[in-house]
Parts: sequence; C-alpha cells; structure tokens
Amino acid sequence: MAIDSVPARFFAQATQRTDQPAYYVRQNGAWQPTTWKTYVDEVRSAARALIALGFEPHDRVAILGFNAPSWVIADVAAMAAGGVPAGIYTTCSPEEVQYITDHCEAKLIFLEDEGQWEKVAAQRENLPKLQHAVMFRGAPAVDDPLVLSWEAFLARGEQTPASAVDERIAALEQDAAATLIYTSGTTGPPKAVTLTHRNLAWTSGQALTFVHAAETDSSLSYLPLSHIAEQMFTVHVPATAGSRIYFAEDFTKVADNLRETQPTIVFGVPRVWEKFHAAVTAKLAQETGLKARLLRWAQDVGRRANDELNQGRAPGGLLGLKYRLADRLIYSKIKPALGLGKLRFAASGAAPIAKEILDFFAGLDIVIREVYGQSEDTGPTTFNALGHTRFGTVGPAFPGVEVKIADDGEILVKGPNVFAGYLKDPAATVDTLIDGWLYSGDLGAFDQDGYLTITGRKKEIIITAGGKNIAPKNIEAALKNLELVSQAVVIGDRRKYLSALLTLDPDAVGRFAEEYGIDPSAAPAHPKVLDALQKGVDEVNKLFARVENIRKFRVLPEDFSVDGGELTPTMKVKRRVINDKYGDVIESMYGEDGD
Repeated sequence: MAIDSVPARFFAQATQRTDQPAYYVRQNGAWQPTTWKTYVDEVRSAARALIALGFEPHDRVAILGFNAPSWVIADVAAMAAGGVPAGIYTTCSPEEVQYITDHCEAKLIFLEDEGQWEKVAAQRENLPKLQHAVMFRGAPAVDDPLVLSWEAFLARGEQTPASAVDERIAALEQDAAATLIYTSGTTGPPKAVTLTHRNLAWTSGQALTFVHAAETDSSLSYLPLSHIAEQMFTVHVPATAGSRIYFAEDFTKVADNLRETQPTIVFGVPRVWEKFHAAVTAKLAQETGLKARLLRWAQDVGRRANDELNQGRAPGGLLGLKYRLADRLIYSKIKPALGLGKLRFAASGAAPIAKEILDFFAGLDIVIREVYGQSEDTGPTTFNALGHTRFGTVGPAFPGVEVKIADDGEILVKGPNVFAGYLKDPAATVDTLIDGWLYSGDLGAFDQDGYLTITGRKKEIIITAGGKNIAPKNIEAALKNLELVSQAVVIGDRRKYLSALLTLDPDAVGRFAEEYGIDPSAAPAHPKVLDALQKGVDEVNKLFARVENIRKFRVLPEDFSVDGGELTPTMKVKRRVINDKYGDVIESMYGEDGD
C-alpha cells in the first residue's frame, strides 16, 4: 500500500482540482496561471525523463536557481522518481556548489541560467559523479555535451511509460530520505540534513491545520527554495492544500510583485520585515496635522484590538467599533499599498525579530506571527498561531511536537518532524540526536502559559573576563531596532566589557544626511551620526543589566552581505568571519584599556 507522501498528494491535485490554478508567473505584463493538471503533467514528464536517464531510487539531484516552476518541478519529480533532491543557494561560490554537488553525489544538476552553469563548469573536473546538467525552462542554450535544455531533457522521457512514475511513488517508504537541506554554514562546511517522507508529509499536514490553509489561499515564492521554510510554503503545503503560488520575478521586484498579487499567506525572514518597517515608518513620518493624529489613533486601536485577537478574543464594545472604523479609514488603504490587502496569515522566522517591529505592524492591523524551528525538525518547533500569539515569544510547541528545556537551558525537540540524521556525518548525528531528542543548540525558556522565548545560541554565549555568561541575541536585536542601524554584532568573549560592531542602514542614513546636510558617504565617521548612535546605545543600555551594557562601538564602512561573506544566504551573521575580518577594529575598542 502506497504511503502518504508529498509526491502522492501533489499528483492527487490533478484530479481534485484539475482546472484550478496551481501557480502563476509574470509574462508580458500579466500574471499567467497554470492549472493543477498541467502542473502535475509537467512533474510527471520530468520524472519520466529522470528515469530514462538512469535515475534510480535513492539517487540524488541538485537544484541551483531562483524560485521558478522549474525548481519545484525538478524537486517533486526527483522525489516522485524515488530519489532525493538537494537545493543549493544561488549565492554559493563555484567551490561551494562543487562541495554540495559532490557531497550528495548528485548524478544530475538543474540550473537556472548560464551564470549558474559557469560555476559548475569551473569545477567539473571535481564532479566525477555528475552525468548531466539541465537548464531551467526558458534559459539560454549552453553548447556543452554535459548540458541538456529543458525541452531536450523532457524529450528523453517520452519513451518511459507514465505508469513507471506511479510505480516509483507507490514504492516510496515513510522513513526513506525525501530531501536534503544543506545548512547555511555559520560554523563551517554545510551539513546535509536528511528529511524523510514522513517528516515532510506529517509537518505539512500539521501546518495545514495550524495555518488553516485552503485552495483559495495564495503566497508569493521569493525566499531561497533551498531553505526548508520556503519549501514548506511553496511545495509541501500547496501539494497538501491545493493552494496557489505566485513565483516572484526576482528578489528586487518582491515589493512590486506583492502589490500585484496581494497574497493571503506571507512568510518573511526578519530582514524583510525590517525593510518594510523602515519604508513604512519613513512614509508615515511625512504625515502632519490631522492625518498624523488619525494615524497615531489607528495604530493605538490596532495594537489593542490585535492584542485581544491574539488571545482568542474578538475586540468588543467601544474598542470593536473603533477597530472597524480604523479599518475603513486607515488599514484598508495602507495594507493594499504594501501588497497585504488580502493578508490572512503572516509569519517571521529563521532569525529573531524585534518585538517593537511586531508591535508596530499590529498597529496597522498586520499581525506577524513569529515562528521558531530549524531544518533538523522540518521547520517548526514552536508556532504563534491564530488566537494563540504572544509578541516577544516564538509561541507554544507545534502541535504533536514535544519540546522541553535541558538543565543547561538548551531547547530539546521530539516528534515526527525530527530529521533522520546528517548525510555522511555520523559523529554530528550522534551529537545532535540523543535518545530520540533533537538537541537544537539554542537556549530558551517557557513562560507559565507555555510560550517559548529564545534567549540565545549555545555556541554564541559570551563569557566575559569576569566570568559572566551573556547571550548577545537580545542586545543585538535592541541595537538593530535603532533607526540608523542595519546590523549589530556584540563582542566581549574573554573581555572586560561588551562592545559592538554596527553597520548603517542606507535608507535611514539617506534621510538623516538630508535632514542634517551631510554627505551620506561620510556617515560612518561623521560626528553627528556617531552622536545619534551613542544616544541610541545609551537608551539600549537602560534595558539591560550593567554587565550587559555596550561600553564602546565602532561603525563599519559598509553593511554586511552574503557576497562579502559576513551573512549566510538566510541572512544569519557569520560571527567567526566577522571576528576575523574586523579583528583590528575590534582590538581598537580594547587595546587602549590594556585588555
């Protein structure tokens, strides 16, 4: 008997929602739909082609490209053919592409364009198991015997019977590998997280009931599909619910695409919401007089009304009347302008987000629910749900998942979503999976109502020269909440006091420079900027114990970036890289004190 799997659910949509839209792409100035029947036919054709090329059950493929139908088609086709897909971040270097492709022993790699092919071409001598490279649909032709166009790839499968794919799906096993998620590598070479068919099917089924997703829902696919969170929203939940996906044109057009598509479900990493916050704050700051007062009133109403809704209560009485009025006057105009006019569920994950940002958006009737988890548990550990949301926490345990805190504060997870282990890394697997519990590496605490707060990362704990243990996460979040600050990294391990490296937000600097008549390029060292930052740091220090105060800071000349090596593709800070790269700057904050 066939198991319940994402490929089986996906194929079932062809009969359940035959002519309903499955995905949209923007072509010739309009969003063009593709039906579920066509979508499933595309996946079946790709799976037949894989089988024709000698792809056997448990074989692996790599996928390297921006979000597009071809990405998902390749992903689901590989699983349907009994194999295992592995996504690669588009920002990876040729060496990183080679590492992942070789590590997972991919026989075939799918590529977005010629630029990504060049990364493979530069390392082809170090890819002995790679047999084929397939270009995404619509990509320019590449003249190389290793490379197949999308059309040529599909043509290879024409002699493979369609029933061969059904047989492969029927033979899938619940505890067999379904996909590989390569970690973003903050502490060294990425590890390959092995997720099973049980992991994917169970987690997406639970997410469906939790988010209340339905076929009428839609979302914009724009975050890296090599990350489990975006896969969940773009692949697994739609396969389960029959919901619709809009594929963003590229990352620079996300804001425009949101306004055009008005999705009902939106997932963003904190950096996305921070950018939204900065843009909206700047826009609202321009309002004066009666309109400014009306905005402040609406924001106060929104915060109070959503506080009730987050606790499962409808705002009643006078607050309910004010809430409905504020919607007519303010929210119903602001939300569509942001692309959130039909928003039903918004989430933030993958890194901490400041409570102040969540409060701000709640004041505009945009409730962003912080979630917490990792690739190793298929995405969710805890989840702020509809009617069960508490800002400043990452929510209660995901339904069906057991979460507890170890004696040293580490968060431990057990459930059907916990991964099978790291590919080819038994030592790391043994260290991470102990007696069925996933040792997350994160530190946290539950409040009396079962809401989890993340207090830090075990490996990032700063131990000062005085022996104090300090988690930098909350301090950094408070610093990043300062208007001029883009990124903040707290320093202080084995030091007498804490210091910080700060980078500037270009948009905020532009506004500041215009207001004070200074050259934006001189901002990192300008006295007025440094004075404003010092005042902000002083305010942040009031929020923390004296030992957690930032005594000194330095402003770096440019922001952190993936290309610069300071950020992972999911926008997490690489502390070791930053410590090495800016060692002299760090020492300048301590050397004069003989530390």
